[in-house]
Amino acid sequence: MIREANLSDVEELTKLMSELGYPTDAETMKQRYEAIDRHPDYHTLVFEHNGTLLGMVGMLKAMRFEHDAPYVRIITMVVDSSERGHGIGKKLLNAAEEWAKSQGCQMINLNSGNRPERQKAHHFYERNGFKGSATGFYKKI
Repeated sequence: MIREANLSDVEELTKLMSELGYPTDAETMKQRYEAIDRHPDYHTLVFEHNGTLLGMVGMLKAMRFEHDAPYVRIITMVVDSSERGHGIGKKLLNAAEEWAKSQGCQMINLNSGNRPERQKAHHFYERNGFKGSATGFYKKI
């Protein structure tokens, strides 16, 4: 079942962040989630099965300078490693797309690291209609 995330999901969201390669503790995740949940342009969906979270997608609705229509950026997308390949990610992407459409958006984008371990994720996104078209840059300040 796909549903909106809530504060009671923090423990399992903490585990999913570790699966994605960003280990954290539950208290830190709680603080992050509360800040995100208060912001009207953020939206978090989870895939739950038998009371356990098996995946999540975190999104941000944003405006663009170069076009009139807003877009949705997938900030975080993760499926429990033991459950990959069972269609959970596809269902989460479809739900993200539906939410984006409901927000008047005509585009979804996401970034995925260029590390070798991300190649399977890149192929997954391509199979689901995403096209690699940009190079991301960041600078810590």
